[in-house]
Amino acid sequence: MGEQLLCSSRAAVLLYDEVQRQWQPVGGSPPGPSCVQLLLHPQTRSLRLLGRRLQPEPQVVLDCALGRGLRYSQTTPQFHQWRQGRRVWGLSFAAPPEAARFAGAVLRALRALDTGEGPGGVRWGPGGVPGGPQTPQPTPGSPPAPPPHRIAAALARPRRF
Repeated sequence: MGEQLLCSSRAAVLLYDEVQRQWQPVGGSPPGPSCVQLLLHPQTRSLRLLGRRLQPEPQVVLDCALGRGLRYSQTTPQFHQWRQGRRVWGLSFAAPPEAARFAGAVLRALRALDTGEGPGGVRWGPGGVPGGPQTPQPTPGSPPAPPPHRIAAALARPRRF
């Protein structure tokens, strides 16, 4: 049996550039939306985030295993981030409800990994966030979230060099 889709959403996939101290779109320029999926492999109880850029040329821009103890932070209602090794990943969503739904699925899945509960003890499928949206809590020492207007502007028009 293959992977199961737990949740899917559209978001811009970003990586934090430590040298320039700013978020950079993954997949080159111009930045564009990606289809980001939360996947579960039931036999190995492993999770991963998979992001496929939709335009101008389809390509995988995110393939990130999510393990026990990972901190997924809702930095703002539309921007989420996490650290994998030395990389800091970010997702910028178009609307807060979509971001909250995706975060709810990720946080439920991570909680199930951390507690060892199986699909019977946790609702693995997509749905609402338990108890409503959580207050954003940035990870200590993490890069700042980009201003929403800068991300929207970057996604709305291609950059010229």
